[in-house]
Amino acid sequence: MPTLAADFIRTSQKVAVLIDLEPAHSLINSSLMLHKSHKLSGLSEWVTKAAAAMSPEFARANGTVILGLHYAVRPTRRWSTFPAFIDYLASADPLTLRDQIFDMYNSCGCQLAAAAHPTAPEAVLASVDSYMEYLKAGFSPDHIDVDIESAAYTLMIDPPEMQRQIVAHLRKLWTEVLEPEWQRNLPMLNACVEAFRQLDLSQMSPLEAAEQILGQEVPEDWRCSLENEKYQRFIFVPSAHLGPYHSVMTAGDTAWLLFGAHLPQGSMVSSPELSRSELLVRLGALADDTRLHILRVLKEQGELCSQEIIQQLDLSQSAASRHLKQLSATGYLSERRKNGAKCYGLNQQRIQDTVQALSQFLID
Repeated sequence: MPTLAADFIRTSQKVAVLIDLEPAHSLINSSLMLHKSHKLSGLSEWVTKAAAAMSPEFARANGTVILGLHYAVRPTRRWSTFPAFIDYLASADPLTLRDQIFDMYNSCGCQLAAAAHPTAPEAVLASVDSYMEYLKAGFSPDHIDVDIESAAYTLMIDPPEMQRQIVAHLRKLWTEVLEPEWQRNLPMLNACVEAFRQLDLSQMSPLEAAEQILGQEVPEDWRCSLENEKYQRFIFVPSAHLGPYHSVMTAGDTAWLLFGAHLPQGSMVSSPELSRSELLVRLGALADDTRLHILRVLKEQGELCSQEIIQQLDLSQSAASRHLKQLSATGYLSERRKNGAKCYGLNQQRIQDTVQALSQFLID
């Protein structure tokens, strides 16, 4: 498989900034998007169609493996191909895979409850109730899917069977769903990597490089990783399936930052497919009456907090959250916190850039 990479090193701080395909990280993330397709608007057309084509049984298995057992299947190093990563999972120690889940849980949400709740896997897995209490102690209810976590628990108490089902599911997912799509998008992704190779990021901090790559404000989850001195290598990974959204995976001293594939502004690389893909993301965010109404209200009234937008447009909390998330991820809204509340303003430059990009694609 052809792999193009750019390695920009800021030698003064020995921090590496790379741009590469990273198929294992990219496709695990795409598999997660398949599970989240009904919750996020603006994902690629392939994601919504592939998710809809899944049988209920296969969709449940995907949720269990990719979400419930996420930290067992999340790559912790670089892999040249997705099948090579699956082969590693097949040969790994089952207990090690299972305990990766608890290592991550105990280092993030659940560490807050460590004093009051057992964190050793054997104690947590004494019963499904104790496992659920452990999760509830560390994470908010909206981050816990009881059905998925219950199915994950059933596998976690039998690590060899957990490993067998992980490997079987990922092999089937690769062969039947991911491989044809990966091969179809590979020329576009390579063009994206090639275009970003032409940027001079050598004198930039990781945060400045991220701003240059995204062409917009860096999202909060990226910023937390980019400013964390723990990470000494940042690998930016273009995805064909994230749409306007961004994702981050971390392990050791490395952070993988996934973004929707696009061409950098002013790039000399020509890729009609990439240009079309980015236009679809931007125009998709505008192709909704409610989202257009939100933009118009912000144009007329200036910055508003989320609750003010909800009240003025008579939206439900969930609907407002979904629309604002897509508009922010696409760059049409600037976002900041004010007295604990999220507030939004119109990014007129992003709208002008979209009009210009559409003109260049169809007219110039």
